[in-house]
Amino acid sequence: MNDILYAPWRDKYVTNKKIEGCVFCHISSNEKEDKELHVLYRDEHCFIVMNRYPYTPGHFMIIPHLHTDKLEELPSQTWLHMSDLAQKSVRLLKEGFGAHGVNIGMNLGKDAGAGIAEHVHFHIVPRWKRDTNFMTSVAQSRVYSTDFMKIYQKIKSLIPEYIG
Repeated sequence: MNDILYAPWRDKYVTNKKIEGCVFCHISSNEKEDKELHVLYRDEHCFIVMNRYPYTPGHFMIIPHLHTDKLEELPSQTWLHMSDLAQKSVRLLKEGFGAHGVNIGMNLGKDAGAGIAEHVHFHIVPRWKRDTNFMTSVAQSRVYSTDFMKIYQKIKSLIPEYIG
């Protein structure tokens, strides 16, 4: 028997317009669409954006404006800035958002698991005690326990205090 898990709130992600080319470059160059694209923060080196397909509520990414798939070619100033934003993001998630822990990760290249392999980026993933359940391991499905937009708005409201 095949069980079906319905998630009608995800409809807009399936039916939404497709972005041609690098999705991160599109976000980088379309500052006027920050709210629609769920950008949390941007400066001259990087931007922070919510992950549209999060592992847990509050999962976001730190992305350099520079389009490259090679971390080793990223200017040191940009890399150091990304690292600084990662530290501030961890503090934001723990102190402001109530996360018990945080995963930080980079998948460099398609063979390393990168979904968007052509543009390097950090994943910042808040974690809570017992936040895994049988759905992920048995049903190969994730249950997103809260509204995406509420989480976006909450984290966005914390940016001035924790990031700048």
